[in-house]
Amino acid sequence: MGIKAAFMVPHPPLIVHEVGRGGEEEVRKTIDAYETVAREVAALAPDTIIVSSPHSIMYQDYFHISPGLAATGSFANFHAPEVRFDETYDMALVHEIEVIAGKDGFPAGTLGGQDPALDHGTMVPLYFIRKYYKGGKIVRIGLSGLPLTDHYKLGQIVGEAVRHLGINAVFIASGDLSHKLQVHGPYGFAREGPEYDARIMDVMSRGSFGELFDFDENFCDKAAECGHRSFVIMAGVLDGTSVTAKQYVHEDVTGVGYGICSFYPGAEDDSRRFLKIYIDEIGRDLREKREKADAFVRLARLSLESYIKEGNRIEVPADLPAEMTMRRAGAFVSIHKLGKLRGCIGTILPTQDSIANEIIDNAISASTRDPRFEPITEEELPFLDISVDILGEPEDIDSASQLDVKRYGVIVTSGRKRGLLLPDLDGVDTVTEQINIAKRKAGIYEDEPVRLQRFEVIRHF
Repeated sequence: MGIKAAFMVPHPPLIVHEVGRGGEEEVRKTIDAYETVAREVAALAPDTIIVSSPHSIMYQDYFHISPGLAATGSFANFHAPEVRFDETYDMALVHEIEVIAGKDGFPAGTLGGQDPALDHGTMVPLYFIRKYYKGGKIVRIGLSGLPLTDHYKLGQIVGEAVRHLGINAVFIASGDLSHKLQVHGPYGFAREGPEYDARIMDVMSRGSFGELFDFDENFCDKAAECGHRSFVIMAGVLDGTSVTAKQYVHEDVTGVGYGICSFYPGAEDDSRRFLKIYIDEIGRDLREKREKADAFVRLARLSLESYIKEGNRIEVPADLPAEMTMRRAGAFVSIHKLGKLRGCIGTILPTQDSIANEIIDNAISASTRDPRFEPITEEELPFLDISVDILGEPEDIDSASQLDVKRYGVIVTSGRKRGLLLPDLDGVDTVTEQINIAKRKAGIYEDEPVRLQRFEVIRHF
């Protein structure tokens, strides 16, 4: 009993014959591989088919699990209303997932949207599976904006719930690969597109799920993939288990990548507890980084940790360099957790009598008052990576040609609206991107004229 197999599959409606109407022959290899997967699922005769779909209900900070008794759906939005689905949810499994998540304080369950319509990320796999296997209930799982580590943790919870109930289940990780593979494709081309497809197919064909954490978020965004987090959930389902991995196909003829692989679990294998391994590695790296941190970063960490643990604003320590106690400057404190931004607050110009006090206040604000995030909790402190930027004086410039995304930050001003973006940020590669992001932060329309200023920073890690 347990997860009998897991499958990585794409979900282009084109491959549904009634939708493609002959156009699906362009990706015949993908269709043939899908048929093989469907027959394998039928041979396993699962009690439950669990599908993680990028097109199910999605929240920034919560995983939505299929609510209610049943769900229906059709390809009416793709001009094939005759292809319909009437699926029964496995309420016992959904409940068990909620119970385990609740005990762990993990943000997953049936709260939120109650949309009864199945999405195409769920229906495309079911279209093939239901040709050969009419049995089994389903569970539909949405993705979230939470880190990859939380997607893996959700998979662990799902696997545990399946084992607790003693049912047979298969897991379907629905997700296309890059949408940026061809200049003439529907979404254009980015060099990250084929790089993503090559990397993900290599990782998945070897079943090396720990490497899924190595995909930088900005890289994935530029590749315009949609399935990565779905694949990570699947990896969590198979945590601590050896797998036999097999690649069936990879196609990119439409400008979008389609990959199909299967994973059959074997014996327990502690060397494949990839989340634990990853967290341990991150912890070691952060401890080493903390030991090497300079006085600027140490002060920011001391400030936020003291405030979060005790609710107190610290006084300026007596042993700081004179530069921090005698100079005034704007300062930004940026906080990352497991590779994702967790808070960033700063001041363009000095508001305190010293850089030290500027850092103390901004560290507190970045960790507890950034409106984009919930306040950081004490449990998160060991996983925080902190940097401090000390800003130079803003300098008026005549045009964007005087900017350099690596060297200069930018300030954009329109009337009372003002936005800032620091220099040398991951994923910001051009001046145009830099200015547009700063405008969005300020609520300035993209075509709205602005006054430009630039500034340099000294970044402390």
